[in-house]
Amino acid sequence: MITAPELTRRETLLYGAAALASTIARPALAQAQEGPERHGMSAFGDLKYRPDFKHFDYVNPNAPKGGVFSHVGATRTFNQNFLTFNSLNSFIHDSSPLTAHDVAFSLKVLKDKGHPIAQQLLRDLVDAEARDDATMVVRFAPYRARDVPLFAASLPIFSRSYYSKRPFDETTLEVPLGSGPYKVGRFEPGRHIEYERVKDWWGADLPVARGQNNFDIVRYEYYRDRDVAFEGFTAKSYLFREEFTSRTWATRYDFPALRDGRIKRYVISDDTPSGALGWFFNTRREKFKEKRLREAFIDAFDFEWTNKNIMYGSYQRTQSVFQNSDMMAIGKPSADELALLESFRGKVPDEVFGDPFVPPVSDGSGQDRMLLRKASALLQQAGFVIKDGKRVTPKGEPISVEFLLDSPSLQPHHTPFIKNLGTLGIEANLRLVDPVQYRKRVDDFDFDLTVQRFSFSSTPGDSLRSYFSSQAADLRGSQNIAGISDPVIDELIEKIIAADSRASLTTACKVLDRVIRAGRYWVPHWYKASHWLAYWDVFGRPASKPRYARGIPETWWYDHEKAAKIDQ
Repeated sequence: MITAPELTRRETLLYGAAALASTIARPALAQAQEGPERHGMSAFGDLKYRPDFKHFDYVNPNAPKGGVFSHVGATRTFNQNFLTFNSLNSFIHDSSPLTAHDVAFSLKVLKDKGHPIAQQLLRDLVDAEARDDATMVVRFAPYRARDVPLFAASLPIFSRSYYSKRPFDETTLEVPLGSGPYKVGRFEPGRHIEYERVKDWWGADLPVARGQNNFDIVRYEYYRDRDVAFEGFTAKSYLFREEFTSRTWATRYDFPALRDGRIKRYVISDDTPSGALGWFFNTRREKFKEKRLREAFIDAFDFEWTNKNIMYGSYQRTQSVFQNSDMMAIGKPSADELALLESFRGKVPDEVFGDPFVPPVSDGSGQDRMLLRKASALLQQAGFVIKDGKRVTPKGEPISVEFLLDSPSLQPHHTPFIKNLGTLGIEANLRLVDPVQYRKRVDDFDFDLTVQRFSFSSTPGDSLRSYFSSQAADLRGSQNIAGISDPVIDELIEKIIAADSRASLTTACKVLDRVIRAGRYWVPHWYKASHWLAYWDVFGRPASKPRYARGIPETWWYDHEKAAKIDQ
């Protein structure tokens, strides 16, 4: 199966068909607050590196420059897609100085005209003012989330002069100006795009950039079919691949180039919170407002059978929106959690004061009769009865649902699920649409159920609003595709944002997790805390990787001696 990640708080394609700019270094953002000037920012004020640090400890500062890194993109951001692209949000250079005026312009234009997700995350940015060419002040709302300044500092810088003559918010294949370490090279929409390293990039010698951006060319390949993409890798049409399909990883990595060592397989740990993956209900639709109906769907999905028969036992069951982290609720609430929960007693289900909801474990048969009987009982209790062999709503209307997909990779996982829903009298079908239509339908909330994966940083904040808040529920293009609108959840998000310590943040996240899981907003899928990687043996890499990232391609480099050997 495929578990390609969706956008997290700030997962971006550093070079790909998504926003690339100087996310590494730029004119300083002066903080309008009391206290000594510091050389960096962090959520709770603790900085790992001293002001005189030379480079990050997970890079090779002497890594050679040159060569090509080619792959199929593993992440997407805002309006981008894994399978194609039709717009350029990456940049070229005109050698004009980068000034604080450009930074101020960029923050303001992204807040006013950027993607709805960016607008949501910047809502607590009050103003950006350039004091002179090298100094600017960014002002935030008094009770803004701790991660808003971090998000603002990571955004791309656009040329104020360039966009004074062009509309910012139009799709275009004209290559705009930028200030990053790479510029757009050759491209063919929907097929490939190359990014060329800027040899005289202004930030190359900064400590935060040393040992990174080592490839002369970073190339993204686009395939409409994942099987064809795999064949392209075996034929050396591209050099690096992260595998997301368990069937392919288990059965297809047995070909000459791998057997003779020209291709290497590499598994690395994934220490980031895995978050939630699953079928999300569109609760804006009347039929999905009933929680017992949603829980019946959860009971009808046989994860154990699916994991064994389709996914080669590669995965564990997702339970939490903070899966694979210490923010995940486990067991009965702690004393600190109970203290926070008490203020919501009567406003939340009683179950949140006990063990958190976990999806049931089936007998692995594919049609667990006990779970299907439980699902049927829940439906009966909610007034969804059987009439003429069909499950109907309390108004007597037959229940029919459509699963929306933009890739055939998950089709096998839907079939047994749809069969079990049929056993319950629910008519279900799968609609596979092209990526552009899929994006529009999801942005417009024109679906019944669709697959989504999201995860958060180890210090979540304002990004929680875009996924779970009432404000985001009706915002077109929002990441709150389930339509969650609950004042308790809204208040808990604000408590997380206002947390003054790591401990209080973790406690509030666990309580939020309990409340969201009690809502049965999605049919949980699966996760694994590792990356499956395969690559032609032409690369060098540092001895360690960033804790919360792959570090690829940012910290790897092209090894010409290895490349010469496999080309013999």
